[in-house]
Amino acid sequence: MVATTNGSALRADWQHAARGASALAVGMGVGRFAYTPILPLMTAQAGLTASAGASLATANYVGNLAGALVGMLAPRLGRSVVLHRAALVLLVATLAAMPCATGVPWWFALRLLAGAASGVVFVFAANSVLGHLRDHLPGWGFSGVGAGIALSGAVVLVLRAAGNWRSAWIVMAVLGLVLAAAAWRLPPPPEPGGVVAAERPRTHRWFSALFVSYSLEGVGYIIAGTFLVAAIGQGSPGSLGAAAWVLVGLAAVPSSIGWAWLGRRWTRPGLLLAALLVQAVGIALPALSGGVVAALVAAVLFGATFLGVSTVALGTGTHLRFPRAVALLTAGYSAGQILGPLVVAPLLHHGYRPALVLGALIVFASAVAAALLRIGFPHEGPQ
Repeated sequence: MVATTNGSALRADWQHAARGASALAVGMGVGRFAYTPILPLMTAQAGLTASAGASLATANYVGNLAGALVGMLAPRLGRSVVLHRAALVLLVATLAAMPCATGVPWWFALRLLAGAASGVVFVFAANSVLGHLRDHLPGWGFSGVGAGIALSGAVVLVLRAAGNWRSAWIVMAVLGLVLAAAAWRLPPPPEPGGVVAAERPRTHRWFSALFVSYSLEGVGYIIAGTFLVAAIGQGSPGSLGAAAWVLVGLAAVPSSIGWAWLGRRWTRPGLLLAALLVQAVGIALPALSGGVVAALVAAVLFGATFLGVSTVALGTGTHLRFPRAVALLTAGYSAGQILGPLVVAPLLHHGYRPALVLGALIVFASAVAAALLRIGFPHEGPQ
């Protein structure tokens, strides 16, 4: 009887992880990052300029911040199954509407709404996975982001020869619909514990360093997350940029599981620092050294770290037991994503590579803040 009960519980945990992975795949991998490989197609076929492309990215990140703020300012809404499902429906609808719209203002509005829906789905799914699952299972949940990126990148890679930017968005909508259906029954996050303010552990010092680091990561990583495909394509012939984006997703799938496994052996601040330093190298590589090898190595390094940074940072916030840690960190990360395209917009007149250099420097600054997090960190849990 005990073995049967344990087996049922394990099966339920794996179903939970799979639904969480599906939610993160549609919310982040497709809803947010499908735009990255489609951007060159829209530039070539729909007349989208580099500055307009950056403004559409910014619109998505503004919406993402708004969605994350729901979980921070109204925690009950952030745990609402009804709101989560409404966000899934809205996200798929915005994907389906992109090929029907004409002109930057309409695309701007749709990417804004998609960002808001993504923010709601991310906070709900991340809190659900981190709140209910233990050991390596949260890593499997977060791997959905990488799977969504790989799938969306593979779609664009195929459609470069057999379709156009409109057909790419249509296929993304169908893919999003399938993933949303799989995520429909994701359990809500747990209710917060009833710890009074006087009994809460004093973790402000470490959380402040974590918040600064993760917010700077939002600025730096999104520069690569938005322009990496275009930057590689600018200096390389053929479909190398789209292929590199598929590789980013494939590297991201096992990365969150690997970082979660390492988290049981290394300290969280040390892991965060290592991931950020490796990511800074990966972002700078295609800007400083052209060619196929540099592009593919950069894709692997970026894919293997950007999701790991999120897994480790959000897990660290949960470990510190700081109130509304996931929503606060996601809000800072989202605000950083808004700034990223705006910061590099003046550099885009000189191509995409200077933007990647700046992004790498910002990620390095994030690593410096993560190094400060290591000082006196309560590894056994705050008291």
